[in-house]
Amino acid sequence: MAEAVRSLERAFELLEHLADAGGEMALSELTERSGLPMPTIYRLMRTMVNHGYVRQGPSKRYALGPRLIRLGESATRLLGHWARPALTRLVDEIGETANMAVLEGDAAVYVAQVPSRHSMRMFTEVGRRVQPHCTGVGKALLAQLSDETVREIIGRTGLAAHTPHTITDPDRLLAELDRIRAQGYAIDDEEQEVGVRCVAVPLPGAPAPAAISVSGPSGRLTTRLVDEAVPLMRRAAEQFARDLSPAE
Repeated sequence: MAEAVRSLERAFELLEHLADAGGEMALSELTERSGLPMPTIYRLMRTMVNHGYVRQGPSKRYALGPRLIRLGESATRLLGHWARPALTRLVDEIGETANMAVLEGDAAVYVAQVPSRHSMRMFTEVGRRVQPHCTGVGKALLAQLSDETVREIIGRTGLAAHTPHTITDPDRLLAELDRIRAQGYAIDDEEQEVGVRCVAVPLPGAPAPAAISVSGPSGRLTTRLVDEAVPLMRRAAEQFARDLSPAE
C-alpha cells in the first residue's frame, strides 16, 4: 500500500513538472527535473499515457494528455464558485470590481468576477485569457515563479505593448516582479487599458499560482484607495488560500 501511494505521489509530481515546463518535456528532462530514476519515470509515464493523462508524440516527448482537460475545467469552475464570497466582500469593502485569476500555461485566466455596483465599472468575461505581463493579476501570478520560468514564458509569448505604459523590456519586467515580491502586491497602472488601474495580490501557499485583483477607473482607484485596499485584499487572499490548502 505504501509503495502504491508513493507511486501516485510521483505520478502527480511528474504531471506538475510537465505543467511547469509549458506542458511538454523529454524523458531526459523529466529525469533531471524530478531526480527520479529513468526506469521509474518511464514506467509511470507509460501508465499515464495508456490512460490518456499524458500523450507521447512522434518526437517521443511527453505532453499533458486530453483527459486532463475535463478535470482542469471542472476544478477551475469550482475554484471560481468558491471564490465568489471572498470577492463579494472585497467589492463591499472597496467598491470596485474584484477578480480571481490563475496561471494556465502561459496565460492568466480569469476564473471569477464580482462587478462593482457603480454604473461605470470594469467587466472581464470569466474564462478570458490575457498575457500576464500587462495586467496586475498577471504580474502577481508571474511573481510567484522563478525568473528562469518567467523568461521561458515571455520567450514564448513576447511582451506586446497594449498601451504606452506597458512593460515591454524583459529586464524591466523582472525588476518589476522583484518589487512585487518585496511589497506583496502588483499594480497595473494603465498598462493594459488606458484609464484603468488594477491592484492584485497573490494567494500565498495556494496549490497553484493564483491571485485576486481589484480594478476600476484610474480616477476612482486612486493611490490612496490602493493603499487602503491592499491590506483588505491580503487578508482575503490569505483566508482563501487557507481554505484551499489540503487538510492535514
